[in-house]
Amino acid sequence: MPASRRAASQASDTTQGPRILKKYPNRRLYDTRASSYITLADVKRMVLDSEQFEVREAKSGEELTRSILLQIILEEETGGVPMFSTQTLAQIIRFYGHAMQGMMGVYLEKNMQAFIDLQRRLGEQAQGMFDAKTFTPEAWSQLLSGQTPLMQGLMGNYLEQSKNLFQQMQEQMQKQAGALFPGMPGLTGSKR
Repeated sequence: MPASRRAASQASDTTQGPRILKKYPNRRLYDTRASSYITLADVKRMVLDSEQFEVREAKSGEELTRSILLQIILEEETGGVPMFSTQTLAQIIRFYGHAMQGMMGVYLEKNMQAFIDLQRRLGEQAQGMFDAKTFTPEAWSQLLSGQTPLMQGLMGNYLEQSKNLFQQMQEQMQKQAGALFPGMPGLTGSKR
């Protein structure tokens, strides 16, 4: 297929909505767009490429995307260098069933987006500092060591944004508690 036709075909694929992956009882994943079986490594590649997809149980059509993403996280955590400490995982588990579960999820999601924005800004600013030949792992290490004014400024902005997100969460909790328990001192935000 010529490159222009292949590009047009790929563009029409993205306008059709998310890529649908079917999960069969034998634990195999079938990519309906490519008409072939794929592995978790292929799904991970889709995530890394920011490709939109949904995983559905082949017979019932039940949404399974989250469980597949959790499987990928489990594989990443058990092999190689884990991202989460045992203590962090235990803290996350403790939030399940807690009144703060929903708010913690929103807080983590917003904080993750703030961190992604920081990473993007860091990459943009780093491109101006190094050319492709000098942008080595050592250069990244130096940049990320936190000793450069650029890194200190970016981290300061990130920490300020994270603090603001936490304060917003606290204010929202206080409003909700004030609505549930009107008249209780300290919950409505008024000073006495």
